[in-house]
Amino acid sequence: MVLESLSIGVIGPLLRSGEISPTEVAEEVLSRADAYDDPAVWITRLSRDEVMRYVAEAEQRRRHGEALPLYGVPFAIKDNIDLSGTPTTCACPMYRYVPRCTSTVVDRLVRAGAVPIGKTNMDQFATGLVGTRSPYGACRNVYDPRYISGGSSSGSAVAVAGGIVSFSLGTDTAGSGRVPAALNNIVGLKPTRGVISTAGVVPACRTLDCVSVFALDCADAATVLDFVEGFDPADTYARPADDPARRRRPVIEGPFHFGVPAPDQLEFFGNSEGKRLFADAVARLIRLGGQPIEIDYSPFNQAAKLLYDGPWVAERVAAIRPFFEANPDALLPVTRRVFDTAKNWDAVRTFESLYRLQSLRAAASAQFRTIDVLLLPTAVPLCTLEQVEADPLLTNTRLGTYTNFVNLLDLAAVAVPAGFHSIGIPFGVSLIAPAGSDRTLLHLAARFHQLVRETAPSAPPPLPAHLAGK
Repeated sequence: MVLESLSIGVIGPLLRSGEISPTEVAEEVLSRADAYDDPAVWITRLSRDEVMRYVAEAEQRRRHGEALPLYGVPFAIKDNIDLSGTPTTCACPMYRYVPRCTSTVVDRLVRAGAVPIGKTNMDQFATGLVGTRSPYGACRNVYDPRYISGGSSSGSAVAVAGGIVSFSLGTDTAGSGRVPAALNNIVGLKPTRGVISTAGVVPACRTLDCVSVFALDCADAATVLDFVEGFDPADTYARPADDPARRRRPVIEGPFHFGVPAPDQLEFFGNSEGKRLFADAVARLIRLGGQPIEIDYSPFNQAAKLLYDGPWVAERVAAIRPFFEANPDALLPVTRRVFDTAKNWDAVRTFESLYRLQSLRAAASAQFRTIDVLLLPTAVPLCTLEQVEADPLLTNTRLGTYTNFVNLLDLAAVAVPAGFHSIGIPFGVSLIAPAGSDRTLLHLAARFHQLVRETAPSAPPPLPAHLAGK
């Protein structure tokens, strides 16, 4: 059996109608995972027998009359999200444990009929945007193995972009659910904080963390969101059912206003093609009925710098403090360097930073009184694995330029493909709006993505590296 696409929108109806079976899809997916030429994608793959047990359970439930809207759809799980009986490592072998309970988000997917395939690689303890900070290897970009995949949800993004699974779960604190999406030409949903449960997820920054969704298109991301969102009392940071951020905002159908930074506030780090591709994205939003409004980007930029130059790095240490203090050498040197900066933060400086952030939130909120959505590049630097190895901190900082602020300012975001550089590496943009705008953003991003497909050059995009020459 050859499936041209694993998109939920393509295989979902075929599975539910019986035209193909979950067993056939699982066999195809396991074959693709075996053949994929990047062993760093996975930390733990489920065995064939384990996958087929999930398949058999879904088939039995369906025979008993359950609807199972994600019946037989294969997905991957970032290795800081628990799946019962399967190790969680956070890309740190000494941290490894085998959970007895499945995380809420994965449990909701399995209850909807989806089939887990395995746990994916990541930057250690979700500390990084590069996708290289793992003892299990550095994931390679799907379009050119010399370039980074982005992180920290590196394996989750590659598993979708490489055609191995239909969708995957990542996490996002600084941009980990958006940067690897942009670099691998897929959609990355960074939902409103607290609408998807983080119970059963190893925290990076507990006050900021989100479970993210990687998908081939916005419709698939919205489908997954339908089944994983919802209040969970086991998550102390979950938004209650009556929280305004849980109300569905209307989609944008008519004219709208979108914000873009003033030209002197846009930094492309020497990537002139990125500058042109971003201008193309602005033009596409105009074609969709948008009116660009030049905004003052400084509050967003200053908030972005707070994430690693502020006390939130200490929150990363707090998440695993007993383990870190007992096993400091278990961390990779670059991870430990980041964690060691937590020593610079005392209670007084922490409160000063919190006051500063509140001021920036007010300034950012004022910008959204005149715009419906903010348009930004997602990841501007084009980084090879060699460049990241030479300067791991600077490259990581630059990758977060347009992503780090989103959770600090309590915003929602969707990363969406926006074209290709001439060297074949994808370029992506992010649509960003206040908390609760998840579906509004997905609807607009879907229209934008369709327009990108319609207006792209007639030649197809470069083949993924693992298929080139085959």
